[in-house]
Amino acid sequence: MAWEDKYGPRRGFMMMVVAPSGVGKTSLTRRLVADHKDLHLSISHTTRDPRPGEQDGIHYHFTDQTRFKAMVGEDGFLEWAEVYGQHYGSPAAPVKEWIEKGESALFDIDLQGCASIRAKHPVDSVSVYILPPSLEEMSRRLHARSQDDDAVIRRRLDRAKHEIIEWQDFDYVILNDDFDRAYAELAHIYHAERLRRIRNPWLPGFVQRLMDEPI
Repeated sequence: MAWEDKYGPRRGFMMMVVAPSGVGKTSLTRRLVADHKDLHLSISHTTRDPRPGEQDGIHYHFTDQTRFKAMVGEDGFLEWAEVYGQHYGSPAAPVKEWIEKGESALFDIDLQGCASIRAKHPVDSVSVYILPPSLEEMSRRLHARSQDDDAVIRRRLDRAKHEIIEWQDFDYVILNDDFDRAYAELAHIYHAERLRRIRNPWLPGFVQRLMDEPI
């Protein structure tokens, strides 16, 4: 018997994971989604062209400027931003549907997007920041990916220093010095947040039934 049939529906939430490039955020979030059928990755819309290997609906929803602006006008994004002349936004409709069904949304997101969603939806949002064990290790991981040249990697490291200072604004902070341990901690956070009283509206009725039981 499904949980909602036996006890009642849960309310889902938005779990936002933020980290500088090269810290392991993508690997952690994709594994969390793969391991939890009630957790869905929010796929952003973007007006930029696909890069080699990127697929529409998997990496991004590739959207033209006209449609993107229309969605902005329809309040179709939880957050959106312009970056280097291109637009990026997190669609609101699927997230709303998941939350109302008692499922949750996972956001692989940047600082600005996370702050915007938290400001608008403080009750339904949870924020997690992933720290690298050192900038030296972060540099090693970026070089190992072989996606960027030295100048780009240096810019990413400089940017990381400016981002890491924001760690105190997050609900949870994980140090990714060991992937399996960091993943276990991320999964524990997800499980704990599902148990929050505000996400379980079935509890008052259940407790009342307990109180009404004869002894």
